[in-house]
Amino acid sequence: MQSSTPLVVFSDLDGTLLDHVTYRWDPAAPALARLAACGCPVILSSSKTAAEIAPLQDEMGLTPHLAIVENGAGLLRPGQATDTAPQYPALRAALDRVPADLRHLFRGFGDMSLHDVMQTTGLSEVAATRAKARAFSEPGLWSGDAAQLSAFVAALKSEGVFARRGGRFLTLSFGKTKADRMDEVIAHYAPRHTLALGDAPNDIEMLQKADFGVIVANPHAAPLPPQQGEDEGRIIRTTEPGPAGWNTAVLTLLDRLDLGKERHPHG
Repeated sequence: MQSSTPLVVFSDLDGTLLDHVTYRWDPAAPALARLAACGCPVILSSSKTAAEIAPLQDEMGLTPHLAIVENGAGLLRPGQATDTAPQYPALRAALDRVPADLRHLFRGFGDMSLHDVMQTTGLSEVAATRAKARAFSEPGLWSGDAAQLSAFVAALKSEGVFARRGGRFLTLSFGKTKADRMDEVIAHYAPRHTLALGDAPNDIEMLQKADFGVIVANPHAAPLPPQQGEDEGRIIRTTEPGPAGWNTAVLTLLDRLDLGKERHPHG
């Protein structure tokens, strides 16, 4: 157990800390620097794989911290592989047992070539290779209607598989969520406060579990419905999208908690 820290930040990536189109995070650099200066860990919490998240941690200076990978199915520890045995082959097998008339409406990363993933996501070849290195979950594109989706989700559930809508993809897994992993991270760092930031339906449980939540504007997706805690200001929404909104929201909360103000005198 590490000593108590003032604040632990749980952050989604795509559309939140990473720009939805460019995948850039540098507009959030001032807030990341201030969090580092006051000893507040940032826990990347994403549907991304460990192979994707580890290089991002390096870029952002977050390598010493834990990370929640593949929507909570795994926990990435500094210098280690994930803490759970891979479930991807079993997940793909369960997916292929879904009735064919529904199965063909879902096109997962495992159904796509490397080039297809690059085209779908806009990722480079290296980044797309990391995105295909899945251990626990299967993101994909749904092409059916709402009734077919309900039938698909029900067929998956009978196999013990759950479907969750993210900002861009429908992601399948055996049910662990980002919020499930938060307890382990909180026990590790023993923070006085917790903050979660996200933009998509699969972030709602994480936002609700934290002391403070931020819904980051994403002009590329329908806004999240009103959330419990918004009326009293425990959950707020940004006006700026992506990392710019992330930066403003985090700096504002750090001011509110009187953390590291010397780094941001004009907040």
